[in-house]
Amino acid sequence: MVRVIVVDRLTKSYGSMVAVNDVSFSALPGQVVGFLGPNGAGKSTTLRILAGLTLPSAGSATIGGLAYRDIPNPASQVGTLLDASAFHNGRTGRETLKLAAMTMGLPDSRVQQMLEVVGLTDQEAKRRIRNYSLGMRQRLGLAAALLGNPRVLLLDEPVNGLDPAGIHWMRGVLRHFADNGGTVLLSSHLLHEVEMIADHIVVIGQGRIMAQGSTEQLVGGPGTQVQAGDDAALGQALTAAGLVARTSTEGGLYVQAEPEQVGLIAAQHGLALKELRRAGSGRLEELYLQLTAGHDRGPIAPTTGGPR
Repeated sequence: MVRVIVVDRLTKSYGSMVAVNDVSFSALPGQVVGFLGPNGAGKSTTLRILAGLTLPSAGSATIGGLAYRDIPNPASQVGTLLDASAFHNGRTGRETLKLAAMTMGLPDSRVQQMLEVVGLTDQEAKRRIRNYSLGMRQRLGLAAALLGNPRVLLLDEPVNGLDPAGIHWMRGVLRHFADNGGTVLLSSHLLHEVEMIADHIVVIGQGRIMAQGSTEQLVGGPGTQVQAGDDAALGQALTAAGLVARTSTEGGLYVQAEPEQVGLIAAQHGLALKELRRAGSGRLEELYLQLTAGHDRGPIAPTTGGPR
């Protein structure tokens, strides 16, 4: 399959400081790629280079084989949400999208369509952006990114400011975009959300790639969160059935199996369950902390930003 995003030996220096150091990774159609790393690791710089906002010192970052500046009508090919606070505060949400639509040669009907997609009401669209919450700015930013019906999305912390329902909604929009052949490069500190949505993960620290691969290769596939009246007995039954089960940080057990299989084994042993649901493996946080130990320049955001 043809690689859509290709970052090849990318380096960016600011004087003596090297922000990005010989970074290489790629993304395919249909993929959501989680781009992770501590504050100051080089994530935002890499995204800015891909979006044509910063020039590289060496190497290349291309989309569809072209640097952003060489893509005809680039907003129709690449949607970006790199800074939700960058909108003109004196304009309304609708005015912001209408100006972008005019630039791309799109009809006003596309503006209304995107407002509906991101859940901004007519009343909200008429407000000045200075009166928007961060969550509303994120929704407007996603509307702007999707406006030109692009095939690639570059997103830097797109769920900041969203409540749990909003995070769940964002996850669904991005998954739908990728499932329809789009490519998403997503930077986020909400590790649980990345684990739930990403097909591929790239971890960067101090400007260098520290790990990359499919989500399943790095942290394993999704499993089941289960809690019984007698967790010890359930654990023994699951182990006897050849399943891998461990104590969960949320209480109960995490099992590397589908909920239906776990429920069937519990029923066969007459064990009453208090909880049975699909869950992310939770191992992305462990991997991230191991890889970035000593590289973090600030506190890590909670990994439980959205519903499971």
